[in-house]
Amino acid sequence: MNTITRAAVAAVFLASSAAHAGSVEDEIVRNVTPLLNNMPVEKVVQSQHAGLYEILTPRGLFYTDKSGSFVIFNAVMVDSKTKVNLTDRRVDELIKFNFSDFPLKDAIKTVKGDGSRVMVTFEDPNCGFCKKLTGEIDKIDNVTVYTFLMPILSPDSTTKAKAVWCSADRSKAWADLMGRNIMPAQVTSSCDTPIERNLALGRRLHVNGTPAIYYKNSPKERGYVKAEQIEAKLK
Repeated sequence: MNTITRAAVAAVFLASSAAHAGSVEDEIVRNVTPLLNNMPVEKVVQSQHAGLYEILTPRGLFYTDKSGSFVIFNAVMVDSKTKVNLTDRRVDELIKFNFSDFPLKDAIKTVKGDGSRVMVTFEDPNCGFCKKLTGEIDKIDNVTVYTFLMPILSPDSTTKAKAVWCSADRSKAWADLMGRNIMPAQVTSSCDTPIERNLALGRRLHVNGTPAIYYKNSPKERGYVKAEQIEAKLK
């Protein structure tokens, strides 16, 4: 077989493989969509584990086989040695969102000490664990915290988030509300808020609960964590 013939055969093989891969994804989407109540499927990717396929949706990562004959809901894959949540890590890899991409103008900026270390949080004003997180962050120095208001718990959460954002000193208003249950002064004039953009960003990042914490060089945290855990991630 000459070089040209071998190249032609290779091209046909690659095209056939690509078409087959696409057909596998299409079959999976077709078969699992009814089980997902027509939830949008963002990506279908073959997993590195146990011959499974990953289904990325707005509600997280689900697993299936190559024909979509079943769906494993709400599964969390954990590395038995490192105890790392492989499902969360994989969602982050599939989303491909860099820390530098955060639209920080849409967040409340709080600077402590020299502010040299940076973290991002997503929080709801009525979130009890967010209030506990405030107490832990108070123990940390030399950090800049960017808080994206993400009111998802109730209509009252939106009211409070808007009041905080429209305050003259947003950082103080947020600290007073979350740390001392002091409501912001009544805002008499309306102001533009980033709340809808924050909610859209949260959906893109699959933030389905608060608090969520992001770091520059460490995996994110889901839920409330103590000051020493935050310190370890900021180093």
